Amino acid sequence: MATGCEHPIGCHTGEVPTLASATVGARLWLLIEYTGAWPSRLENFELPQEISELVRRALERDIRPQLIRRPGKRTRPQEQGIRVLLGHATGERPWLAGGVVAGPDDLDLDAFVAGVVPESCILEDEPVFLVCTHAKRNVCCARIGLPLARSLAESLPDRVWETSHVGGDRYAANLVCLPHGIFYGSMSQAAALAAANAYRSGEIILDRYRGRAGIPEPLQAVEHFARAHTGECSVGAVAVESSRSDGDVTKAIVRCGDVRFQVVVEPSAFTAPCGTACAETITTYRLVSLDRLTPVRYATPALA
Repeated sequence: MATGCEHPIGCHTGEVPTLASATVGARLWLLIEYTGAWPSRLENFELPQEISELVRRALERDIRPQLIRRPGKRTRPQEQGIRVLLGHATGERPWLAGGVVAGPDDLDLDAFVAGVVPESCILEDEPVFLVCTHAKRNVCCARIGLPLARSLAESLPDRVWETSHVGGDRYAANLVCLPHGIFYGSMSQAAALAAANAYRSGEIILDRYRGRAGIPEPLQAVEHFARAHTGECSVGAVAVESSRSDGDVTKAIVRCGDVRFQVVVEPSAFTAPCGTACAETITTYRLVSLDRLTPVRYATPALA
């Protein structure tokens, strides 16, 4: 049964901290266009046989399946074949590919897992933007997500999709930027357009930034605080080089441009203003310390 927030003030307006909340288990994405009714949970396989089979094969390979549809088009006839998009969000050069397949056997997901574009797909040269509108999971996702998806699609036609549950209903409306798997939450229409335009330019906006999918939450927090400290906004300019945890405390070495920092974070509880199913007490992160590391200097050997 869908849940929702009767008092959205605070829950979905940016007052709830969004940092370090991107879905950890989503490094590979399979987007499947389906204009029929979406079930509350894809893993229950309450879908047409070929769609369910694609979902099943994706889950078996640790690929994140998502149902997608064009904003505002509920009754558009399904075209011959199944339109799919593949987002490979790992490595230094994530990529996106798309195609129309005749059925599950026409999509080589093993090649995709290996980092190879399946023969039935071609590389896309523009990112895509997913807005969660999955009412059967949480009514707030539809109530807030539907108008946002339609508004964003007016500015970025053919690049915006409504999607099924992406994780984090309390952060509705949620926006996901692929292929990197960049998550934003509590998005207004203006904030979503700004975030999408920034991503198209290879940048991240920290306002309402949830993090990058596929990365453990403490390391998402490390990245966030490093970006906040330095002002670095390039998508690929920040990387965690090493980390270790001692209880709840995580210490990491992070590269930010040409500079390295030691960043220490720990969990911190936040009690949401509305206190509903959408946003009860939220675990976020606080910065313990952030120190710039001094480059190691080696002595020049004396000449003989």
